[in-house]
Amino acid sequence: MESRELAIKFGAPAAFTVGLFVVWEAVCRLFEVPLTILPAPSDVFAALWQYRAPIVDNSFVTLWTTLAGFLIATVFGLVLGIAVGWHRALYAGIYPVLVGFNSIPKVAVVPVLILWFGFGEIPAILTAFLISFFPIVVNVATGLATTEPELEDVLRALGASKLDIMRKVGIPRSFPYFFGSLKVAITLAFVGAVVSETVGSNKGIGKLMLDAQASFQVPIVFAGLIVLAVLGILLYAITAAVEKRFTGWAFRGQAAH
Repeated sequence: MESRELAIKFGAPAAFTVGLFVVWEAVCRLFEVPLTILPAPSDVFAALWQYRAPIVDNSFVTLWTTLAGFLIATVFGLVLGIAVGWHRALYAGIYPVLVGFNSIPKVAVVPVLILWFGFGEIPAILTAFLISFFPIVVNVATGLATTEPELEDVLRALGASKLDIMRKVGIPRSFPYFFGSLKVAITLAFVGAVVSETVGSNKGIGKLMLDAQASFQVPIVFAGLIVLAVLGILLYAITAAVEKRFTGWAFRGQAAH
């Protein structure tokens, strides 16, 4: 049974991906799509191999700036989410401000960050942080703020303080919300880092793709997109594995069906 589930879990996405590449290749060859419009997968993978050295070099830059911004967002979002979810007055007061801040397109913030910190990796880290911390704050605060009042009343009747309720019930209860938000935040962090690299950076996949676009090397642009997709999937899978490790109890009921 487990082998069948594993085959479905990994075989279905792999088969779909291969099928997608086959259809993509066939369309490009059948309709003779120009290389500058849509390169075939064979051309993209050829570019991946030919320019593997700069692609790997720039991938590491994007990866570490993304992870740095994501880790900062995780710590900041967790602390702020606990603070906001702990007190309903803070929740009511800060939540609209967070929504307003998150509504600002981060691409409009990048030039300000470049003005403050110059070209380089710091604006990419900060952009990854700014675009990914919001879902963490909201989910942690929601997990804490939605603790059942009846449960709180029972615990208080048993002598538990508000801090005890927060530590022993509220925070553990918000773990599924927290790890669920991390899976969203890690993909957003990639978006933020690449956006910053395309606006103003010396290295990174975004910068590489921008230079390739300027010189009409479209296969390199698509190679960069594939690299970003693979990195995003890997980090998402790692986050999902950590979520299952720490919050497996939240999914036991689902696994039984």
